[in-house]
Amino acid sequence: MSDCCSEIEEVHGPKRRILWIALVLNLIMFFVEGIAGWLAQSNALMADALDMLGDAVIYGFSLFVIQLAPIWRTRAGILKAVIMSVFALGILGSVIYRVSHQVVPVATTMGIVGGMALATNLFCAYLLLRFRDDDVNMRSAWLCSRNDVLANLGVLLAAAGVAWTGSHWPDLAVGVIIAGLILQSSFGIFKDAKLEISNGRATDKQY
Repeated sequence: MSDCCSEIEEVHGPKRRILWIALVLNLIMFFVEGIAGWLAQSNALMADALDMLGDAVIYGFSLFVIQLAPIWRTRAGILKAVIMSVFALGILGSVIYRVSHQVVPVATTMGIVGGMALATNLFCAYLLLRFRDDDVNMRSAWLCSRNDVLANLGVLLAAAGVAWTGSHWPDLAVGVIIAGLILQSSFGIFKDAKLEISNGRATDKQY
């Protein structure tokens, strides 16, 4: 039993540590972006904050299933795809609300906080990069981190657009793009999970 536990720790230990780091950093940035987005009246920052919260949930799931059998890690991928879709729909709902309550956000706050989030997520994406092809569990975690980087770049573009035009529309447009990016990734994870489950069943039938 001791040898078995040692082998599991050797295989999954680095992944677990990286997932914990990503989880903690995403929770911190969720609060930072959420508060800043509310104060700056920025839909893009609020959308990115929700994305961070969703990713923290995904990392938590990844940690929970990392030592389970491959089939359970794959099934967890389907659940994570559903969670990502729910958060994306929540972001779209926020955009619809902001359209009817037009407020020009504070571009400076968007730029500063968006830059902080970008640096954080580039670090997380770098840590997760080498594990992205291991299984659906780690691939979904890496996709979340990659999406965060793209979303942060979108927030910076939105900040520049708001500062240039003095309008709230660049901010809203980035919110829609972030939601679309999350939905696209969730569909990809769902597809990969279904394929792995189908391949596993096919292998079982051969034996």
